[in-house]
Amino acid sequence: MPHLYTAETIWHRADQPFTDQRYSRGHLLRFDGGVDVPGSSSPHSVPLPMSVEAAVDPEEALVSAVSSCHMLWFLSLACDRGFIVDDYHDQAEGVMRRNEQGKLAITLVTLRPRVVFSGPSIPNEQTIAELHHEAHEACFIANSIRSEVKVEPRA
Repeated sequence: MPHLYTAETIWHRADQPFTDQRYSRGHLLRFDGGVDVPGSSSPHSVPLPMSVEAAVDPEEALVSAVSSCHMLWFLSLACDRGFIVDDYHDQAEGVMRRNEQGKLAITLVTLRPRVVFSGPSIPNEQTIAELHHEAHEACFIANSIRSEVKVEPRA
C-alpha cells in the first residue's frame, strides 16, 4: 500500500500589488508534523526584496531532502552493523544548470558528509564507503529525482 506524504505551501498577497511582478515570494511551508518553515524563491531566481533570503527556497529544500534521506539510511545501516555514530554533518550542495532538454534543473547534488564514530568497533574507510554506497542505493529521495546524486564523504 502506498504511503502519502503531505506538505502545505501557503502564500497571501495581502495589500501588495501583484501584476507588476514585484510581489513578495515569501511564503510558509507547513509539514504534516506541525512544523512551519519560511519559504521563498531563491534570490538567484527572483531578486531581493521580492525574495526572502533567510527563507528556504525549493532548490535548497530538494538538496536538503536528498541529504537527510541519505543520512537516515546511513545511520540505520551503521547501527545494523554495530557501529556507533556520534556525529553526522553533511555540507550538501546542488548545481542548477540547463539539462539535456534545455530546461533549468538541479542537475547535480553532491553530499559531503563527515561522520564521527565511537565505541569498540570503528569502521575503516572501505566500510564507510560501502555504508555510503548502500545508503545511496536505498535513499528513495535520490531514487525519485532525475539529477545525478554524488556522495563525497569528508574526513
